[in-house]
Amino acid sequence: MNPAILIVIAIVVVLVVILIGIYNGLVQRRLRIDEAFAQIEVQLKRRHDLIPNLVNAVKGYMGFEQKVLTDVTNARAAAVAAGAQGPAQQAAAENALTGTLRSLFAVVENYPELKANQNVLELQEQLTTTENQISFSRQHYNATVLDYNTNIATFPALLIAGPFGFAKREFFDAEPGDTVNPTVDLSLG
Repeated sequence: MNPAILIVIAIVVVLVVILIGIYNGLVQRRLRIDEAFAQIEVQLKRRHDLIPNLVNAVKGYMGFEQKVLTDVTNARAAAVAAGAQGPAQQAAAENALTGTLRSLFAVVENYPELKANQNVLELQEQLTTTENQISFSRQHYNATVLDYNTNIATFPALLIAGPFGFAKREFFDAEPGDTVNPTVDLSLG
């Protein structure tokens, strides 16, 4: 066989192997994003599950503060519904829920007997832990999205990304000015 043909075949094989490697790398990055988002959803579900317990625990003490409890319940429902609408909408709904939780805990501060309630203290601790886990999961997700978005926008992967449907992904953003986890302190004193 002609050596020139062998060289061309070798070059084509090398290019195909490189393209397959790039494609597989993009698929792996996309799957990492899906896994990271699933971790956020696990933490958000835990948060959503804790909120009704918290509302029930404080309801008896805060009978005339129904608006705050209703706001928290409605924000929770909106956050649960936003889960199917994508990261940007879900982040906005979760940020609204965080705001209503802050309002709830601000009102709870006015009830010393509620601040001393063991059930409320345990729920507060669980919610604080969950908020920290959400923050960590969001950071991991956003780092994974950044890696993926950078990869599909740089050469040579951008030659494969577009034709094979690798689209830019959205970050799970905190609300501007809302980059710190809410402080939940129901301790006495």
